[in-house]
This record gives sequence, C-alpha cells and structure tokens, in this order.
Amino acid sequence: MSYELVKVEKKDHLTVITINRPEVRNAISPPTSAEMSRALNEFDEDPDQWVCILTGTGDRAFSAGNDLKYQAEHGIAQVGRELADIKGGQGGICDRHDLFKPVIAAVNGLALGGGFEVVLACDIIIAADHALFGFPEPRVGQIAIGGGVYRLPRHIPYHLAMGVLLSSKRITAKEALAFGIVNEVVPGEDLMAAAASWADEIMKGAPLAIQATKEAAIKGMAKPLDEIEGFYPLTLKSFVSQDCIEGPIAFAQKRPPKWKGR
Repeated sequence: MSYELVKVEKKDHLTVITINRPEVRNAISPPTSAEMSRALNEFDEDPDQWVCILTGTGDRAFSAGNDLKYQAEHGIAQVGRELADIKGGQGGICDRHDLFKPVIAAVNGLALGGGFEVVLACDIIIAADHALFGFPEPRVGQIAIGGGVYRLPRHIPYHLAMGVLLSSKRITAKEALAFGIVNEVVPGEDLMAAAASWADEIMKGAPLAIQATKEAAIKGMAKPLDEIEGFYPLTLKSFVSQDCIEGPIAFAQKRPPKWKGR
C-alpha cells in the first residue's frame, strides 16, 4: 500500500514510520492519523516485524500536534467524526490499546499537543537535545483530550504534570529527562542511531516474550498485585512457542539464540 502523508520503511525486523508533512511541522490531520493507523496495523499484523520507531521528517518537529488549519476549515465536529472511524484515534496510536509490540518515539524537534500525545503513547522515548514538549491546547481553546490529560499524570508526579498541562509552557528535552518522561537525550544527529540501538537491544529478546511482557505490564498496572490472577494470552502463547524452547538450549550451548517469533 502506498502512503502520501507518512513514510514507512522496513529493515529486517524493524519498521520506521515517519510523519511526512514538514511544510506544516508534521501536524497531524485526520487523513494523517488514518495513514499512521494503517501503517501501525500493517506493523502489528506482520509477524516478521518486531519493533517500530515513530519519528517526523526533518529536524524541526516530531509533530506540532493537531492540524488546526484542517480543523478550522472542516470544523471540530467533522474532525471528531473522522477520528472516530480511525483505529487508534489521534496518530493511529493514542487510543490503541491492543498493540503489544514495542514502539519507540524518536523525537526530532517539537512535540506539541497531539504530537506530544503520540509520543506519550509510545513505550520508549528518545529525544534530540533540541526537542521541546508541551500542551498548548488551552491557549487555543482546546483540551489535550487525545490522551495528554490522562497519560501525563500517570507517567510523572501530579504537580509536575499539572504544571505542564495547565501552563502550556514548553519543557526542554533535558527537563523531560529529569521529569522521567524520556528515556534518553542525544544530539540531533545521533537520534535515529540511538533509537535503532534501543530497538536492537529489545530484539535480543524473544519477540513473543517481549510482547507478553508489554501486555502483562499494561494490563497488570490497572490491578492491585493480589488481584492479578493467571496469565495473559500472550504469556501463554510465549510459553508454548518455539522460542521458549530455543532460549534455554542456546544458553546451555553458549551461543546467541535464533529467534523465530513463533
């Protein structure tokens, strides 16, 4: 399938999805969300693709957020209707709760509003040292309802989160690292290499075991420890996989495992 608003590249077991609208700082319109959703569907459904990196074209912006010009032209009601028909909603990921393959955000500049929400929906966040994060929605009469108001207070202490949400002040990559929002800050020219390095480290683990780990972490987080019973579906699938047999054999033979993802 062809894409116009995003670029999709695959190398071995890694998928890279790039928001490709540099003329509007990679703002995310509903058609952009639809293409991002389609690309994530394709990634999720391909057993040979194990890790995804999300980024933006250029070095100015990961995404400046919701495309306000599109909204001004079509109206908020129409935008809402279009997003309701897209799996994952904003960016194809903000309301996606069944993707258990790892997704890494490589933040190459501004990540504002809906762009910041897309970042927060990822599992690991690598930021260029010039990246900036923020929720400017209140200053244009909006709310960060695509996940920002829900995710940020779950990720960092309440008062830090409310400072970001209510003030609309931008925070630097260094501040985001100190807050615990991002995993690593690197020079801009090293961003994609750093994200790929994280992907390589993840792919040293068995794909199904990695997916089962993400599923258990997400689903288990909503429950007290004494209410977690049994195993989640991907855990059971992992336990009966070929990779579950291969791992101990490779360890005993002192060789790298040969994962098959099944």
